[in-house]
Amino acid sequence: MGKRHNMRSSGGSVEITELTDKFTFNPKEGIDNPVMVTTEDADSVWTLSPRLCVLKKEEGESYGFHLRVEKGRQGHIIRNVVSGGVAECSGLQDGDRLLEVNNCHVDDVPHHEVAKKIKISGQQLCLLMLGGEQYEQAVSRGQDLRSLGQAHKGEGGKPPRLCHISRDPASSLGINFTPVEGEKGRFSVSLVSGGAADKAGVCKGDRLVWMNGATVSDLTHSALSRMMKKCGDHITILVIDGESEKNYTRQRMPILPTMAIPHNLPYRATKLHLVSGPEGYGFLLRLEKAPSGHTFHVLREMDSGSPAERAGMRDGELLLEVNGESVESLMHEEIVDRVRLSGQQVSLTTITFQGLEFYTQLGLSPLLFSEDGAVEREKESSVSASAAEQSPQKEVDGSCKPRLCSVQKGPLGFGFNLGCFPQGPGTFVSQVAFGGSGQSAGLLEGDVVMEVNGQNVEEKYLEDVIMLVKERGQFLTLLVMEKNGYKLKQTKTPTRDISDSEQEEDNYEITIL
Repeated sequence: MGKRHNMRSSGGSVEITELTDKFTFNPKEGIDNPVMVTTEDADSVWTLSPRLCVLKKEEGESYGFHLRVEKGRQGHIIRNVVSGGVAECSGLQDGDRLLEVNNCHVDDVPHHEVAKKIKISGQQLCLLMLGGEQYEQAVSRGQDLRSLGQAHKGEGGKPPRLCHISRDPASSLGINFTPVEGEKGRFSVSLVSGGAADKAGVCKGDRLVWMNGATVSDLTHSALSRMMKKCGDHITILVIDGESEKNYTRQRMPILPTMAIPHNLPYRATKLHLVSGPEGYGFLLRLEKAPSGHTFHVLREMDSGSPAERAGMRDGELLLEVNGESVESLMHEEIVDRVRLSGQQVSLTTITFQGLEFYTQLGLSPLLFSEDGAVEREKESSVSASAAEQSPQKEVDGSCKPRLCSVQKGPLGFGFNLGCFPQGPGTFVSQVAFGGSGQSAGLLEGDVVMEVNGQNVEEKYLEDVIMLVKERGQFLTLLVMEKNGYKLKQTKTPTRDISDSEQEEDNYEITIL
């Protein structure tokens, strides 16, 4: 049976559910039934208890933990849980392994993709955790970790759907909500067959979870009706089928838009992949002020036949990201510099002004449901992209001069991972995300970190360096030197003169959340 624990924090109440596999004795199976096996080893296999942790944070607050992938260990590991922080109050513990993010299995997903799922989730996050020792036991015995997550969902569990409905002349919105008898804040959906809601992906008998950015669990039927009247010609709702809702409710799992499959959304952020031609990319980037007074970076004047036009860029769209890095807090000149530093290829994420307003009003990140505007073209240019990625390395190889790299934190972090040298202090750049902030700043894999924000770290251990990185917030300066050049400079330190294979065994990935 599952066990539930209630905790309280400054951010409100937190519920943690421990889940255990449940078996039914079958006399026909006898001793082969796993329940009947009484050895200690067998018991430990069948008592794995994942914990469902719901994290809620305020605007500008961090979740208070590090997510790491360590060499020599399997899984996404929770480290550096801040005492009294959101993560600790929600039940996360040092050494825990992350199995699911917002109902999505991530144990076998690359680190940077898992970090992205967390960072674009907004202010609420649902994580399925497994204790470190139990995880390692499960892996050593070949336990199917995906099945642990599936076990608590029950059969027939389906993700919620985020549906946008546009009024039509014949059926209006084509939807009505009926209160579930005796249960406040729960509403069942009824539809006009073939109507607007039906066409938008809503199904008869669905349960309403969320409307235009607001949860309906605390609403009366009259309050919901007033919301409907104010919605105008469009409405965006989060719905889920009744059986799946029961599964979510039984496990105290929140039903979030970040878990949803989108249906009929009018706007989507688009990822454009541009490969520079003889005349450049062929577009202008302008800083423009909207009537509201807010300023935006706007794409203008695409040249006919230019890489920008071929990639699908449209005049007047807003720029959200350059190479996966948010431009929201960057100055115009800084954005231009990042495009130029990309070399012959750049990735831009864009959206229309109306699209940005749409997601802002819903309280969602426009990056949640972005679509690739040039997948096939990206495949065609993969050889060129590989060459462009390697070109900065060729320019620096053989240099013995330190380099000062300024890194602006993007939505996926600083865009690089740090590793440590074995049996001693010293830190190096173990991985640089292609198109990320670290690459734009000029960091290279293997670079030795000499200073962080002006403070020498050559004799510091990795954990101390990480804390210095975290203290600086959104902006970071690193003094680094190419690996071979540093070896020549520091020949008196034998622990730094290690083989590539030794580095590969001891470095790891880390993301601060």
